[in-house]
Amino acid sequence: MHGGSLAKIPKRFPSIPYMKAKARWRIPGFAWEYMTGGIGLEENVRRNADDLQQVQFMPRYLSDAGAPDISTKIFGQQYAAPFGVAPVGLAGLQWPGCEPPIAKAARTHNVVHVLSTHATQSLEKMKVHSGPVGWFQLYAPNDAKIEADMIDRAKRTGYDVLVVTVDIPSSTRRDRDIRNGLSVPPELGLRTGLHMLARPHWLARLAKHGIPHFENLEPYAPKGLSIKEFGEFLGGLLAGHITSERFKRIRDQWPGKIVVKGVLDPEEAAAYVALGADGIVVSNHGGRQLDAAPSSVSMLPAIRQRLGKDAIVMVDGGVRSGLDVARMLALGADYVFMGRPFIFASAAIGDPGPAHLIDVLKQELTLTMAQMGCERLSDLAEFLHVNPFGVIKP
Repeated sequence: MHGGSLAKIPKRFPSIPYMKAKARWRIPGFAWEYMTGGIGLEENVRRNADDLQQVQFMPRYLSDAGAPDISTKIFGQQYAAPFGVAPVGLAGLQWPGCEPPIAKAARTHNVVHVLSTHATQSLEKMKVHSGPVGWFQLYAPNDAKIEADMIDRAKRTGYDVLVVTVDIPSSTRRDRDIRNGLSVPPELGLRTGLHMLARPHWLARLAKHGIPHFENLEPYAPKGLSIKEFGEFLGGLLAGHITSERFKRIRDQWPGKIVVKGVLDPEEAAAYVALGADGIVVSNHGGRQLDAAPSSVSMLPAIRQRLGKDAIVMVDGGVRSGLDVARMLALGADYVFMGRPFIFASAAIGDPGPAHLIDVLKQELTLTMAQMGCERLSDLAEFLHVNPFGVIKP
């Protein structure tokens, strides 16, 4: 356990910025830059956070509001809070062994946990930890047989919600990763080796949990590939747009709920719903795909407006506090996801970190609503004071 005794955790890490600062000194440089960086000049990473901070609330103190209720229902299932864990690829490289504790914390706190196709533990192993709160995120392979097998594995394992990510039609070119010699999967050379030697806590975790692998995808690769060849195999397997035909095929194969993640255009969101999507995650992939893309929060109200009040609209991008969660909910989201903060918490604190993070976010959201005099999540829009992003209600 990092960060001292359990009793000291709340004092040492009262919010996400404190967890991030500590994590920076425990994670090797190449893994840190892979996680926190974006594409190009990284303006889109900054835009996600900066645009959120423009949203202001007007508190009302002449109020008879009672204690805020932050519970919510998605797809008929009740959750304790309106936020959860976004899919994080290569999480086991960023902080070895972090994936099971994150899933267990989500289950304990009854918030959604979405497992990435690029997780370093298999979807079968991870469902044991996440239980009923576990969703599976699919990077749809362009091989129909592999795609069908992955969907069938998720069905057999008991996942009820499939999250289809659509915003990675081609491989990316991120400057930090090029400088660090980091490939996917990682090819560890001299530069990355020096980074690792400077982070003994990370190295100890790696020794305990082993070299991370793409356990969900390795069964489909030809045997005997080098790391470079396996990376080329992955790049070819996951390339291409999710056309309407491909999406219909996935929809036909999946009996549960389907969520489409990576949508920014309101008309495209409506098109996916027309094709059978049960929900949308408004997302620009954490600013990692297109530097000139708009922020998630800036497109959220327009997508809510286009889809109407009854659609399930979720969001991620730049959320770093319970206040940010409230901002997203006020602008039209039903549920809010975050990914990087769960790695910060894991690296800064250790295995108790994810549960502590969820505690912090619950407290921040509850206190934000109490300060405003807002009892229900559905009432947050009524307290908006500054909203630069337009209409929020159908």
